[in-house]
Amino acid sequence: MAVIGSNLADALFPNNEPVGRAVMMDGAEFQVIGVFEKAKGGFFGENNQDNVFEIPLRTAQIRYPQLNDYFITAKALPGKRQEAFDETEAAMRRARHLAPGAEDDFNIQTPDQIIHQFDQITGVVGLVAIAMSGLGLLVGGIGVMNIMLVSVTERTREIGVRKAIGARRRDIIAQFLTEAVALTGAGGGMGILFAVLITLLLGKLVPSLPSVVPAWAVGTGFGVSVAIGVFFGVWPAVKAAQLDPVEALRYE
Repeated sequence: MAVIGSNLADALFPNNEPVGRAVMMDGAEFQVIGVFEKAKGGFFGENNQDNVFEIPLRTAQIRYPQLNDYFITAKALPGKRQEAFDETEAAMRRARHLAPGAEDDFNIQTPDQIIHQFDQITGVVGLVAIAMSGLGLLVGGIGVMNIMLVSVTERTREIGVRKAIGARRRDIIAQFLTEAVALTGAGGGMGILFAVLITLLLGKLVPSLPSVVPAWAVGTGFGVSVAIGVFFGVWPAVKAAQLDPVEALRYE
């Protein structure tokens, strides 16, 4: 006897009812007594439950005596997960003849435990990503500041001319801050576009992953880019505003 997944049923019996029919598996003949319902999509879009070929435990022990790892799935009633966990643990200890006080020689995992472990992993990955992003922002900000300092040096005469015809310090500061913000804003916009494209591509390759980019993430990314331009553009802008117009006009 065997119970098979829906994908396996479609592949073996595309135009026939699989229940009651015989199928060869590893040199032995089994009769199909049931087919699992189509399962929800897994991590890579397909659930392995749709491809299983399940046979009785005793039959598997006879045909494959070298196997010594077993997995048992138990489903708890709504709101009874802890009671089901305790009951399953007690049943496993009895089945494995463990004395009271002896350590378990088996492992029981619940969805909550798996989610907790996954959250721990993603938390560490998130911290590493934040650290790397912070370092990247620092390096990028220093690069923008150096570019703006070079721009101030190269445009010294232009700054002198502007001051000579009436430009105030705040006008010069606003000019160079605007240029720094435009530079980092353009870079942030390109990064956001690239991230959105990568997210959509992953959504196509891995359908089970959410592929929607939240508006707050786009706004935060662009806002941080602009803030970096303002923060690292202040010094070059102030330096340009403090230039003496006479000395600036003499600059070669």
